[in-house]
Amino acid sequence: MVSVGVLPAWRALHRGDVVDQVVQGALEMSERFGALGTMVERMEHTQLEEPERLEFAAQAIALRFPKDRPGTVTPSDVLKPRRPEDEGNDLWRTYNVLQEALMRGGIVRRSATNRLTRTRRITGIRQDLGLNSALWDLAMARAE
Repeated sequence: MVSVGVLPAWRALHRGDVVDQVVQGALEMSERFGALGTMVERMEHTQLEEPERLEFAAQAIALRFPKDRPGTVTPSDVLKPRRPEDEGNDLWRTYNVLQEALMRGGIVRRSATNRLTRTRRITGIRQDLGLNSALWDLAMARAE
């Protein structure tokens, strides 16, 4: 999932003969895939020191839980890879680890009443797109 600015959504009205419009839209989107691959390569070659990873994670947590009090979810909680292929300190792997943790939930945290709870999975399309787009933008800002 990438930022809406990188690969914007394309829409066609469902009236009349829209096949030509759909084909044209698909061709325009496919032209952007090369630039997208370049962005991913840049992220793969950007190594992050541990303080940078923790800062990136803190910013990502603030996107996902903007109203939480600080410390309910810590950066080290969301930086634990769930898959072996996500282990590493480059920006691409860090981004993937954060994305999975924040989207899928299951992170243990303290509630406002100090009870241990788990974060929920994001299931709403609007929240999914918003968080993924914002995470991509954060990652790209680090890659530059």
